[in-house]
Amino acid sequence: MKLYPIEAGNFKLDGGAMFGVVPKSIWNRTNPADGNNLIDMAARCLLIEEGEKLILIDTGMGDKQSEKFYGYYNLWGDESIDKSLTKYGFHRDDVTDVFMTHLHFDHCGGSVQWNKERTGYEPAFKNARFWSNKDHWDWATTPNPREKASFLKENIIPMQQSGKLHFVEKDPTNSYLDTTPLAFGVFFADGHTDKQMIPHINYQGKTLVFMADLLPTAGHVPLPYVMGYDTRPLLTMTEKENFLNKAADENYYLFLEHDAHNQIITVKHTEKGVRLDQTFSFNELFNQ
Repeated sequence: MKLYPIEAGNFKLDGGAMFGVVPKSIWNRTNPADGNNLIDMAARCLLIEEGEKLILIDTGMGDKQSEKFYGYYNLWGDESIDKSLTKYGFHRDDVTDVFMTHLHFDHCGGSVQWNKERTGYEPAFKNARFWSNKDHWDWATTPNPREKASFLKENIIPMQQSGKLHFVEKDPTNSYLDTTPLAFGVFFADGHTDKQMIPHINYQGKTLVFMADLLPTAGHVPLPYVMGYDTRPLLTMTEKENFLNKAADENYYLFLEHDAHNQIITVKHTEKGVRLDQTFSFNELFNQ
């Protein structure tokens, strides 16, 4: 197995929305805002090379939305999936599987693109299977008013229409699956959105956890630091507490999808609860 961090682009979001009830005077210390109260964000994906499989976890926003749409998110930098894949000697046509932690536009928008005539949509990874889970798919395709603006039909339905959509089968009695049809297990979390999937990958003797929106940035480690976007913030706090305690106990390495300045962190137990321990670049940690 070999892993590669894939940078799908950078954007900005309102810091208050990203930290919910936490005052700006506190969160601004770890995630400094600009003059418009916006903080730096990343869309960092993960590529897994395992035998004949090339698995991409999440795909960022993509590039098919309108200029007005992207204007809301203040895109910055020149990172892209294609640029990152090329860096490691791959092309998007090499990808065999696309695994989506959940179907919010900033996590799955890059899975679908315009067709050549711009008359409709097609999979952006023409040789890949697309992975979600049935409960989350149903949640996303019949969205509640709070999340409707994040579940965009043009990002979701074309995957099903392609005939390449597959579901991870969840055990109703267990929130953790040790194995999936892919190269990792997943933990299901319901606080941010229903049945978000958090991959756990065993790599070079370490457990690397792709945090998606359970822990967006290093600044979100303290329990009350919960996004205003979460549908069930109190549940997020419980899920975070359980997970972070285990992460500190077992020395997990947390791969941050949305932290523009920290790729991987570890956490530790303190008198104030679990807190940030160390930060790493991917290459520094895995000598790649």
